[in-house]
Amino acid sequence: MFIKKVQGIRRGYRKRVTAAVCAFFLCSGLLTACGGDTKVVLTTALKKNEVFRIGDLSCTLPEVMVYLTNMQNQYEAVFGEEIWNAKDDEGALEKEAKEQILAELAQVKAMTLLAQQKGIELDEKEEERAAAAGKEYYQSLNETEVSALGVDEKTVVQMYREYALAKKVYQQIVENVNPEISDDEARTITVLQIRLEDREKAQDVCSRAQEEGADFESLAENNSEDPVICYSFGKGEVNEAVEAAAFDLGKDEVSGVIEADGSYYILKCISTFDEAQTQLNKVKIVEQRRNEAFHNEYNAFVDSLTRQINEELWDSVAFIHDENVNTSSFFEVYNTYFVVN
Repeated sequence: MFIKKVQGIRRGYRKRVTAAVCAFFLCSGLLTACGGDTKVVLTTALKKNEVFRIGDLSCTLPEVMVYLTNMQNQYEAVFGEEIWNAKDDEGALEKEAKEQILAELAQVKAMTLLAQQKGIELDEKEEERAAAAGKEYYQSLNETEVSALGVDEKTVVQMYREYALAKKVYQQIVENVNPEISDDEARTITVLQIRLEDREKAQDVCSRAQEEGADFESLAENNSEDPVICYSFGKGEVNEAVEAAAFDLGKDEVSGVIEADGSYYILKCISTFDEAQTQLNKVKIVEQRRNEAFHNEYNAFVDSLTRQINEELWDSVAFIHDENVNTSSFFEVYNTYFVVN
């Protein structure tokens, strides 16, 4: 059970980590492939405590340690210290956690540079909030934590400034995305599904399913090779052939045999319009559009940046195992000052 929980955590952030790391350090030696106009320099010319540099903006070891230690303590508060010993065929979770931190900090730095290019700055009140947040977080650290993280108040304030700038850049880029989504575009339907590998069996089961009075649910439970028989989905979420057939059905109608992805499907429409799910799907579609708008601009900007990474220093970064190092409130403090409920 514990391993399954750990694997669930990994699935929760692995896609973000992989995409972000590839976007920043694809050719840095952390990964092996390289392409496009990306300019990456492996160097030992960085300052002693510089982990990486993007353009003319660097990330120092104390910044990495603040992010990493906060993540470490948040996870341990829920799952205990043994979480980092969990392994599967993808390796130790600690390594993935480090990669996530590298990706997140690299993105913040790049977005800070993008803010400079776009002339976006924090206003006076936002500067005051960053300073207040930095002071509060720094004063929450005990002497052991300050020493272990190697951080000072000035650095913490700058971290909050850059994080706030990154958020501000994102909001400006996506503010013109149309939030209006029609019911038809976001429509979510619910079907019972039978999936079979054998064509002849699928045709036989389909004939029985289309008979008047047939108990489709029982047929699905007794014949489907998929343990899940009830699905709700919107447009663009399943195979095109399955989607076309499903959205063409009326309530309680049964489809013919649908061939898709090497299997054969028979569907019965339970609901042609799930209002609650459709409203949720509208939110999802708007978010997808915003992310697409952001990444179109952001990725083009990132491709133009030179990246340098101090591999020796990065490889030396590790979790702090000290009972007196418990800090975990970095982002909680940020939310106190910048997130409006």
